[in-house]
Amino acid sequence: MKKIGKPVRKIPNLHIVAKGGRATDSYIPVDFSNTEIAFADKSDKELKETARLFKLMNNPTLVNSGSKLALIAAKLHLPFFDYFTKKTIFKQFCGGTTLLDSQDSIDRLYKYGVHSILDYGAEGKEREKDFNITMNENIRAIEFAAHQKSVPIISTKITGLARFELLEKASNSTLLDGKEQEEFQNVLKRIDSICHNAARMDVGVFIDAEESWIQPAVDMIANQMMKRYNQKKAIVYNTFQLYRHDRLAYLMESFDRAKQEGYMLGAKLVRGAYMDRERLRAKEMGYPSPIQPTKKATDHDFDLATSFCVENYKEMASCFATHNAESTRLATELIAKKGIKKGHHHLLFAQLYGMSDHLTFNLAKSGYNVAKYLVYGQVKDVLSYLIRRSQENSSVTGDMSRELGFIMREIKRRGI
Repeated sequence: MKKIGKPVRKIPNLHIVAKGGRATDSYIPVDFSNTEIAFADKSDKELKETARLFKLMNNPTLVNSGSKLALIAAKLHLPFFDYFTKKTIFKQFCGGTTLLDSQDSIDRLYKYGVHSILDYGAEGKEREKDFNITMNENIRAIEFAAHQKSVPIISTKITGLARFELLEKASNSTLLDGKEQEEFQNVLKRIDSICHNAARMDVGVFIDAEESWIQPAVDMIANQMMKRYNQKKAIVYNTFQLYRHDRLAYLMESFDRAKQEGYMLGAKLVRGAYMDRERLRAKEMGYPSPIQPTKKATDHDFDLATSFCVENYKEMASCFATHNAESTRLATELIAKKGIKKGHHHLLFAQLYGMSDHLTFNLAKSGYNVAKYLVYGQVKDVLSYLIRRSQENSSVTGDMSRELGFIMREIKRRGI
């Protein structure tokens, strides 16, 4: 890819001293409350528009009813729907409808030292034709990224390249029939084509995590691709959802497997995105939930995973994909404690485009390697993504309230 124990929560003004006793660096905590830096890229008008949108999204009833109406409008191909969506939620959370359309967003981020992770928003497809379209779009994204220092990585979802039911059957160790085996081989060919082109052009590939009942197939594919293409450096990354109680152990197992088989592990750490769905299915089908019992347990495992990745940074490449300020701060403290260069290409921070600018832009300003997940695609293709961004963050104590708080503080600071 192009270079870009119990965790201690607070290491105030850590002073790093080299083995010879000479100071090599001084740790200054990143001020994530600095809204002037966080929103430096936004004009007064843009800031007020963002505030209005987040105020609307802070209303769970409005978000739920709006999501249902959006699905109906999209299904009926109502003419006003695309226009309205592009002017509001799409504009906030997506880079553009195409790669070229996303160029302005990419350049704007890079002006402030923030890289972009290109993510074609298609998912949940069912036809071979659509799977091949997604594969070709991923390869186009790799070719696009190869010519831009601002784009070191692309992201892909296996559910955009394979049928959900096929992945579920493969995950259950169920024997696939002849037709399904052929279909699964086509899936492997598609993802291999993506990873082959990425390795050839020196661009990273994040393979997103999925629901637990199809994740074994995704893990198998990711491990196979890492073994094939991560011989010299990390090109392919698997994603570890730490809201699952088994993923910390699996991260360590994956590291050991990579060392034994002679390749470099690429690990993207996230908390997770399917909690309600996971718990409901476990309850309905009568098996233990794979989800952590509490948020505290999730935070604990995420921070332990972060510590593990930083500790082993020479032998693996990691991405800390989180909107949690405490976990982000912990990672910076651990990097400083170990005396690692802030911008080391094996250590990357990432947040979603349109969210957590207080983390992203302050990290970039402080010299850390940081990127935005930049989703792009036609409105109909990214609608599921946009609905998730709204529904998952619409509670009074959720991400939108936090985002709105920072925005309102900057509006007050500017006196507008």
